[in-house]
Amino acid sequence: MLILAIDTSAVASAALISDDAMEGVVEAFATEDTRSHAEVLAPGIEQLLADAGVTGADIDVIVTGVGPGPFTGLRSGIATARTLAFVWGKPLYGLMSLDAIALEVAESTAAEAEFIVATDARRKEVYWARYTLAEGQLPRLVDGPHVGFASELPELPVYGAGAGLYADVVRAHPDFAATQPDAASLGQFALARLTAGDALLDSTPLYLRESDAQVPGPRKRAL
Repeated sequence: MLILAIDTSAVASAALISDDAMEGVVEAFATEDTRSHAEVLAPGIEQLLADAGVTGADIDVIVTGVGPGPFTGLRSGIATARTLAFVWGKPLYGLMSLDAIALEVAESTAAEAEFIVATDARRKEVYWARYTLAEGQLPRLVDGPHVGFASELPELPVYGAGAGLYADVVRAHPDFAATQPDAASLGQFALARLTAGDALLDSTPLYLRESDAQVPGPRKRAL
């Protein structure tokens, strides 16, 4: 199975994941810029496919991170994934972006039986979700996703860039203080879930907030 994974919940990233490749990752790219998703994503995917020597016809499944994340950045990745799925005639699935970090935690020596993943939601808030981990199993979501103040998180170890930003009020793990969701880990999680026969989400975004841009209301009458 060859998966094209895309995530723009924090940074723009894409990856090719295969069950035939070492550790699953064929090719991957991720930017460090959190505000240029639309400009870099399509060229990045084009180069990704070229480097791997594959075309859209070779892709079996497309997986997109559905957030939570900022409206504009998240929309870029989901729109790109939907467009490619339509043009190539491929199945499209969604996966919560925080799951990508949860998988990295589970594969590390820093993992604990219950933990929180948090990313930057701006406005002095974080996006977060709570997971449990049993030996030999994938991390299991038990609560979330939510958006709120870091100081209100449950008293558990916290992983991800959101923890790094608010290390003074949460139990932040230093090895994950800058970790953002990325398509490589997201695709690996999706491959494991699909191989196990688990159902994935659709591509509906998890914004958790309304867009800052609002349709103007009708003009007030002067008289």
